[in-house]
Amino acid sequence: QVQLVESGGGWVQTGETLRLSCEASGKVSPPDIMAWHRQAPGKAREMLASMSTGGRIVYGLSVKSRVTVSRDHGKPTISLPMIDLHPNDTAVYFCHYRVIYTTDLYWGRGTQVTVSS
Repeated sequence: QVQLVESGGGWVQTGETLRLSCEASGKVSPPDIMAWHRQAPGKAREMLASMSTGGRIVYGLSVKSRVTVSRDHGKPTISLPMIDLHPNDTAVYFCHYRVIYTTDLYWGRGTQVTVSS
């Protein structure tokens, strides 16, 4: 099992910045991919950004211009600073961990981000 601990969510004003972080522990087995997703009320979960241990990055189109994903070299962590937040960024944000070439995948419990106008 892999445990994911998310941090950085909270309440912010329109235009502000926040930084989401996630650390995996337990049966971490690189090569792997870590990612951030989000789900707003009444909407489907969407992928925001992912990064593999090999450095391959994929961004979701809705946030591509406002985020920069990173991972600490050699550590099972992922960070996602988001700039210029607006109310439609309000959602629960989830960390995701997947072991490449396997069906092993895990979700964090989620962290709420609320952006007020």
